[in-house]
Amino acid sequence: QVQLVESGGGLVQAGGSLRLSCVASGSISFSLNAMGWYRQAPGKQREWVAIISSGGSTNYADSVKGRFTISRDNAKNMVYLQMNSLKPEDTAVYYCHPVGVDYWGQGTQVTVSS
Repeated sequence: QVQLVESGGGLVQAGGSLRLSCVASGSISFSLNAMGWYRQAPGKQREWVAIISSGGSTNYADSVKGRFTISRDNAKNMVYLQMNSLKPEDTAVYYCHPVGVDYWGQGTQVTVSS
């Protein structure tokens, strides 16, 4: 089994910043796994936000490009999402997810007020 624990969400005004963290444990070779951040807004399907490869290459959804930064610390089995210039449409539950591994954490709520 794989455990994923996200943290760092909260309520922030538009234009503000948050840093999300995710720690992975259990049966996962973290340093070998690409890691992604996803989000799900009320009434909408879960969508991909950002991904970081095992080697540190990154890619972002167009909606967050230039505002969000994904990073990882393999020594700590952690992945981060720095979110700047937040918009109300970024409001969602955010999840980290190891690519190719069918486990999800409980997510962390991000609410951006206008």
